[in-house]
Amino acid sequence: MKGWQFVGTNEPLELIEKADPVVEAGKVVIDVKVAGLCHSDVGVLRDPGWLELLGDLPIIMGHEVAGVISEIGEGVSDFKVGDKVAVCPTGPSKTTPGYHYDGGFGTKVLAPAEDLILIPDGVSFAQAAAGTDAGMTSYNATFTKGGVEAGMTVGMIGIGGLGQIALEAALAKGAKVYAIDTNPNARALAEELGATAVFENVKEISNYQPDVIIDFAGFDITTREALESVGFQGKVVLVGMGKLETTINVTSMITKQATLVGSNGGTKEDIVAVYDMIAKGQLHPKITEITFDEIPEGIQLLEDNKVTGRLVAVMDR
Repeated sequence: MKGWQFVGTNEPLELIEKADPVVEAGKVVIDVKVAGLCHSDVGVLRDPGWLELLGDLPIIMGHEVAGVISEIGEGVSDFKVGDKVAVCPTGPSKTTPGYHYDGGFGTKVLAPAEDLILIPDGVSFAQAAAGTDAGMTSYNATFTKGGVEAGMTVGMIGIGGLGQIALEAALAKGAKVYAIDTNPNARALAEELGATAVFENVKEISNYQPDVIIDFAGFDITTREALESVGFQGKVVLVGMGKLETTINVTSMITKQATLVGSNGGTKEDIVAVYDMIAKGQLHPKITEITFDEIPEGIQLLEDNKVTGRLVAVMDR
């Protein structure tokens, strides 16, 4: 098998060839069809603070995995060879591809069967890969942590790979969504998806008194201004990790009786819900495709904020 291997902070990914994984009890071997790329991959490459989240190095990166089962380990009864599956990166095994074991930037992945989700008809491998982390995380932040329901007024900061999915899902559920992004292409995408209005700065939505603001950017000022702009007794859900430290205006937070909650990942059930919305035509994730060989360049595009929607690598393209 081939894979793009992480060796250390600020070191380039290394293209390697190694022996195919040997199937183990309770696990399956997946022939990767599509792997998603995420802004957290940029964080792993550039910020030494991410090292504590990783297992032994070197490791093949890629935590958004979709493919076809080619081998089944002893004791696996819920899946069979030939099944189209995706891997929940925050599944019951408490291990994550690309962090604790070789991930989707390789051509094969050995994954715990308990973390797998069947990909239904009507959902492509590219959509399935994007749905694992981006879809799961945005769905969980919006509906589980944010409690978004029909009729609510919602602010969404950062209409990237996660935000665009959350925006469309919230609209499908009947919420009114105001989108914020500094990137003009992202603002254009938000308008295309049907946002009620689109802005460049967070404070521009304060007059609408949002019930919930979801911060998919997490760049310090975005979180602080979200707390200053949310409505009385409103909630701010922090998802983005653009900066790992922030400061807040406690006066506005206290007087508004606002709530700030963190949201990270989600569950297999969240992914199933996302796949169901895609299959029903309620979600149409914006996806940009690259090849396996272009994965390092793709991560650079993410770092340079030059990607609209979600970026995925198609292995056999």
